[in-house]
Amino acid sequence: MTYAIEGTTGPWEVVVGLEVHAQVTSNAKLFSGAATAFGAEPNSQVSFVDAAFPGMLPVINGECVAQAVRTGLGLNARINPVSRFDRKNYFYADLPAGYQISQYEHPIVGTGMVEVELADGTTKMIGITRLHLEQDAGKSLHDQHPAKSFIDLNRAGVALMEIVSEPDIRGPEEAGAYIRKLRSILRYLGTCDGNMEEGSLRADVNVSVRKINELYRTRCEIKNLNSVRFIMQAIEAEARRQVEVWEAGGTVMQETRLFDSGRNLTRSMRSKEDAHDYRYFPDPDLLPLVLEEDWIAALKASLPELPDAKRARFIQMYGLSPYDAAVLVAEKATADYYETVARGRDPKIAANWVTGDFFAALNRLGRSIDDPPVTAAALGGLLDLMADNTINGRIAKDVFEAMLETGQDAATIVDERGLRQVTDTGAIDAAVDRILAANPGKVAEYRSGKDKLFGFFVGQTMKAMAGKGNPGLINAVLKQRLDAQKE
Repeated sequence: MTYAIEGTTGPWEVVVGLEVHAQVTSNAKLFSGAATAFGAEPNSQVSFVDAAFPGMLPVINGECVAQAVRTGLGLNARINPVSRFDRKNYFYADLPAGYQISQYEHPIVGTGMVEVELADGTTKMIGITRLHLEQDAGKSLHDQHPAKSFIDLNRAGVALMEIVSEPDIRGPEEAGAYIRKLRSILRYLGTCDGNMEEGSLRADVNVSVRKINELYRTRCEIKNLNSVRFIMQAIEAEARRQVEVWEAGGTVMQETRLFDSGRNLTRSMRSKEDAHDYRYFPDPDLLPLVLEEDWIAALKASLPELPDAKRARFIQMYGLSPYDAAVLVAEKATADYYETVARGRDPKIAANWVTGDFFAALNRLGRSIDDPPVTAAALGGLLDLMADNTINGRIAKDVFEAMLETGQDAATIVDERGLRQVTDTGAIDAAVDRILAANPGKVAEYRSGKDKLFGFFVGQTMKAMAGKGNPGLINAVLKQRLDAQKE
């Protein structure tokens, strides 16, 4: 169902375009050899180029160029063999040169497309307008001194890819799905770590509203959102604000706004700049960037299997549902974990365990897939014990919890705790006989037609055998005994 804001004059369509700033995974900055490690001491990773000392000239980092091209290829986008760097002029205290080296008229990557999966199972194509390379600014710190602001230039000159979408997004859900998919692609490619909490992936969100089938109205930009949740909340809050303005007879002014997550509203920051305000002109210190077709082709040939291709393969090879496949391929580490568990085993059972008990354990323990409390090999070993009837499904749950607590493998836990499944038909016969003898009334009810009581007898027998009885054998023996004199 199409997302809309209900106003007093009827529904309003929400139109969204995103400008995502993704920090390039590289050991050095875009135009200098300074390091890019997160969390370093302030101003400890700053070269003379980053600090804009007189006479210092930028030198392009070839790996950053390659990372941008890989990203463009991963977004099914056109790679421009000739691109150009421009100076974008504006003043900030943390921008030493007084301009940012960016790309404007001639970006390195042109139009592309991203397919996103929505909650209702449908998919949607979101257009990419462009991807360009630019250098980041430094950081102003306003909470270190009661009367002064400090400047940290560690981020100054760090390579960013600005990925601009078409205004194809309609509402918070689609925006969230787009950001999650884009982050997944970047992580698969290894071109950005996607860590939004560290600022290496953040977004500016352009929002406008209109009546259905109407031309676009004025948009506002919400700056520097660093979580999927905040992006979705900001879109909702800003769209509702604009609907209220229009319906009150006012006019939405084009401007840049900030999102106040505590109050769940946007507030004005400044009037929106246009390109002419930045006085773009070609950077005189940098030649146009010319890429060879053979070099682009070599990068394309070296790309890993990306989420969409992996999802299609999981559906075809493992017989998984589209939903389960999408969940498993969202992160490359998760997909790799699953494939290790599934190798040589029932793929659907493996998927159920990974997306069920294993994911629940990660959430409960606050662990990530990169530091799992149970390795893929160890979880596979647990499934092997189920497959060969050493343990049943109920005992497997207990063994898995013990694996989380102790770090031991499943086989060791089963042997040390005497949890092997009872397949001795004599023991099962005896247990069934005891349960039937102890419940003559329910036996009579079952034999008179109350078939739903069968589950009661199964449960009682399993309880009598401490959960270690083979469920298939128990079911077979009970059915034989109970149906022998059924009316």
